[in-house]
Amino acid sequence: MTVKMAGARRAESLPPALMVQGTCSNAGKSLLAAALCRLLARRGLRVAPFKAQNMALNSFVTSDGGEMGRAQVLQAAACGLAPDTRMNPVLLKPTSNTGSQVIVMGAPVGHMRVGEYLRYKPEAWKAVRRAYRSLAAGMDVMVLEGAGSPAEINLKAHDIVNMRMARYAGAHVALVADIDRGGAFAALAGTMALLTRAERARVAGFILNKFRGDASLLDPALEVLRRRTGKPFWGVVPMLENLRLPEEDSVSFKDGLTPGLYAGAASGAAGAVDIVVPDLPHLSNATDLDALRCEPGVRLRVVRHADQWGAPHAVLLPGSRNAVDDLRFLECTGLAERIRAFGRRCLEGEPGMLAGICGGLQMLGASIADPLGLEEGGVAAGLGLLPLHTRLLANKRLCRTTAQGHACLTGTEALPVAGYEIHHGETTPEPEIFSSDAAAGERRLRVVMTDAAGRALGWGMCDARARARVWGTYLHGLFDEDGFRHAVLRSLRQDAGLPPAPEAAFSLGPELDRLADAVEAALDMPAVLQQLGLA
Repeated sequence: MTVKMAGARRAESLPPALMVQGTCSNAGKSLLAAALCRLLARRGLRVAPFKAQNMALNSFVTSDGGEMGRAQVLQAAACGLAPDTRMNPVLLKPTSNTGSQVIVMGAPVGHMRVGEYLRYKPEAWKAVRRAYRSLAAGMDVMVLEGAGSPAEINLKAHDIVNMRMARYAGAHVALVADIDRGGAFAALAGTMALLTRAERARVAGFILNKFRGDASLLDPALEVLRRRTGKPFWGVVPMLENLRLPEEDSVSFKDGLTPGLYAGAASGAAGAVDIVVPDLPHLSNATDLDALRCEPGVRLRVVRHADQWGAPHAVLLPGSRNAVDDLRFLECTGLAERIRAFGRRCLEGEPGMLAGICGGLQMLGASIADPLGLEEGGVAAGLGLLPLHTRLLANKRLCRTTAQGHACLTGTEALPVAGYEIHHGETTPEPEIFSSDAAAGERRLRVVMTDAAGRALGWGMCDARARARVWGTYLHGLFDEDGFRHAVLRSLRQDAGLPPAPEAAFSLGPELDRLADAVEAALDMPAVLQQLGLA
């Protein structure tokens, strides 16, 4: 059913808008916003997502080479739209506890410490307003997302993402609390108490998220909060287990994980390909692992210390926003020596694969130089498994890329892959032989992945059978390609003597529909539509 906007609107006015705010970080704002985008789009409305400022290490590169947060990419997919940097005009990528790379309208404008960014905030706010008006002009309704909590009163003077943005957009606010954490009613009441009268008036309804059990048991508490605040409850959304959608940040990726175990098959399940992922402090673009964790025959384990290593069939080093500091973490936890030993065994003929993506590729190399101080400054030794040297440059490479994974990666045939590049590093190989072993045969570094122009995107060391056992690439998203992912997993299974396993297609559509269906069943959507002035 197509829904029309009730009443006439002037052409120059902004469309109706709903903003999802939370009582805390990780309350589920991003996924609820995605669900609302999907539900409104199903009703025939032109809808777009928007988050003024996002702090995240999981980012994406648009078709025109702009960088934006992954949460708004997912929300755009829910709307049936291509990702657009106007949906997330300001992106902060932390490089330390006090500083971040600042990205505005898809392009980096510099590395700033907290004080520097606060002085820059007026310029960021101008970019936010321009982006919102431009994006909203072609829409029937907008779905906005806040950040953290609107009641963080120490930050309100510099706010550009919560109530200030809601006021600019004329947005009605849905305030969300995570009941799974406990204290949800106090969080809702406390948030309302710390808001100004005008801000409280903007809150249109409450949502309890991640509930387990019989929702009718909450009725007495809901009624008390209604009386105290005068605000209705729009719904109680259940905890959705095993939702296979990208997380906004690596913090969400790690949150609640059992040390040493993550997703896929159950711990100890027979026949699963066991893949270890070191839990890097600055882990970025953890979404590279999403397709693997959705495979039924894969056990993906996040390990934080050498004692959790076990006996993996493969090791993946993911991206990093500070590869040098993450190398120190690997050394301190004993994981560096585990990785080196595993890589050496793979090259000596034992089954297994060690791979790195972007920052992971750089860490597998011989050295990382940072002459401009973009991360740590100076020159640091890598893990030394690939004869590669990386130099961090001022200009950042941001592009969508189609490429070919060479046959040495799977032992079968060259396969197409696609994804995106997002790195400051320029990596060059040593021309000489890295290692030679009479038993295994001479080994040289090989190019294992090239783009359409023949440019090297990945390098690897092969065993005596010309199989790339230790390799890395700058291409994010390569495991999203079903054909490539399945070929790599089949190769690992065959080498390890594991039986064949079912293979899953990786698609966001069905999971977005599952999310939207659950949220629609839980929410009072007629009340939401009425609040927005939609009939």
